[in-house]
Amino acid sequence: MSRAPTAQLALQQQLADLDARDLLRRRRVQALPCSPATLNDGKPLLAFASNDYLGLANSPELIAAAQDAAMRWGVGSGASHLVSGHTEAHEALDQALADFVGCEAALSFSTGYLANLAVMPSLLGRGDAIFADRLNHASLIDGALLSRADLHRYAHLDMSMLASQLAASTAKRKLIVTDSVFSMDGDIAPLKQLLALAELHDAWLLVDDAHGFGVLGPQGRGALAEAELQSARLILMGTLGKAAGVAGAFVAGTRTVIDWLMQTARPYIFTTAAPPLLAATLLRALQLIEHGDRRREHLQSLIGALHTGLEGTRWQLLSSRTAIQPILIGDNMQALTVARQLEARGIQVPAIRPPSVPAGTARLRVSLSAAHSLDDVQALCTALRAIAPGQDAE
Repeated sequence: MSRAPTAQLALQQQLADLDARDLLRRRRVQALPCSPATLNDGKPLLAFASNDYLGLANSPELIAAAQDAAMRWGVGSGASHLVSGHTEAHEALDQALADFVGCEAALSFSTGYLANLAVMPSLLGRGDAIFADRLNHASLIDGALLSRADLHRYAHLDMSMLASQLAASTAKRKLIVTDSVFSMDGDIAPLKQLLALAELHDAWLLVDDAHGFGVLGPQGRGALAEAELQSARLILMGTLGKAAGVAGAFVAGTRTVIDWLMQTARPYIFTTAAPPLLAATLLRALQLIEHGDRRREHLQSLIGALHTGLEGTRWQLLSSRTAIQPILIGDNMQALTVARQLEARGIQVPAIRPPSVPAGTARLRVSLSAAHSLDDVQALCTALRAIAPGQDAE
């Protein structure tokens, strides 16, 4: 038997190091469809772990739409969009998404990560400049690096620092990029201020609305709609596997920007189109989002119940009015310990550690869904109070 390559032995040591620092991640096998009631590695749990914010992922309406679409379109597209994989269902979805978010045009992608890898390398290059919030999602960081533009990162939500960076830049083309809702903190970017800076310094503003689309704004049209912003400088990315309950993503903006992405975005050109049955199902999901005020109102009531239920305890909720409700712990091992204590009580809340969050800020990431009940939230609060009513968790 041949000896393992030296590089492989080094990987084994690095994996052991991650484990020793409580940073090794392990997949949990789910045996039930996405919902608050899960069967996790064979163990029934009440889950606060998905991004299914409106509770649509397992909804009868979308299951029926997917079944009908599979009968109409089959299960695969067969080719990339620009070869032969762009169907009537894809075309209808692109137009519906553009109309829904109030933009001239939209382009759908298989995932949000692909969408974010597509935009910046298509619009900018060497000698251009990107200005990014330091807590942006990994896909935005990777997209910026792939563009080869100069990358300037400003402290989280620090508009003064961003303004100074923009004023000092001599780049020909500039782009500000930010999450709308930050996925590990749940706070919201100051979009009006960001657009004002983009106007002042002749820059684009790319907003990743992965966690706002479907939840924020009138009829769930997203963070830009909530802020009442429209501009030719705005480029919007939204995901369709979170509040929309299905899969995929889109980029929306002016017709010129979208046409350019279609011609130049490598993750669009060289990727097999998503199955048309998903596009057709998403058309139904958009209708449910538009008429989903009751779901959004219920979600807000759950957020309020969580805050009320943890009053007077040691659990520090970060400032968030979104479905993402992080409880700051700090130490990696302690975050894992609390998560395991909750699991022993039949509740799943993931412990988030570096590199997903900065060192020393490990946390429990409570993700609420309209599929949860008030009793579910009360059960979580009761369990947390039992673990540590006022003192440090053991």
